[in-house]
This record gives sequence, structure tokens and C-alpha cells, in this order.
Amino acid sequence: MSGNTLQKAQGGRFLEAVSFNKGYQQISLNTSSASSLTVPDGAEYALIQAEAQNIRWRDDGTAPTSSVGMQLLSGAILIYTGQLLQFQAIALTSGAILNVSYYG
Repeated sequence: MSGNTLQKAQGGRFLEAVSFNKGYQQISLNTSSASSLTVPDGAEYALIQAEAQNIRWRDDGTAPTSSVGMQLLSGAILIYTGQLLQFQAIALTSGAILNVSYYG
């Protein structure tokens, strides 16, 4: 099994923690309705990247719109440690892709 070694700060020192890839997902987003993640078992956080176009996302149980939600710019990577099952995203313009790598 291969894992990624992360360093986490605790009490002024760094601790190493090993996390394992739990899966990958690519979602073609549209501008009319939000998409949710399909979270694999054991996933605790995700690296989320907007590709080709900017997107908006929310994780409070309400779907984002083209004008409401947190914006993620194309090419940016979000280290998301919140409630994965609540995450929803929508494209601001057509052609947006969401790349998601899950870890746990």
C-alpha cells in the first residue's frame, strides 16, 4: 500500500501522518444544476480542482448558483476537509470540470 506523508503542526512541532488514496472522480459540471460528490468509503478529505472554467461551491446543504457560493478559480486546488457528502458545485460557464482525489 502506498500513502502520502503529510506533516501536521501540533503544539509547535510537526507530526507525520500517512494518508491513503481512496479514489478519484471527474465531474463535468453544468450551469443549470449543482452536482454532488460520490464519496468512496473511508474518505476523510479531498483535493478538489476546477479545470477549464471557474466554479462555485457550497457545503451547507443548499445548492450553489452562478452568483452564490464560494468561487474556485480554474486551476486552483481546494484542500477540502469538511463534510464531503454536503459538497455541491456548479459551473459558472459551460465546459467546467471538477477533478477530485479522495484520501483517508
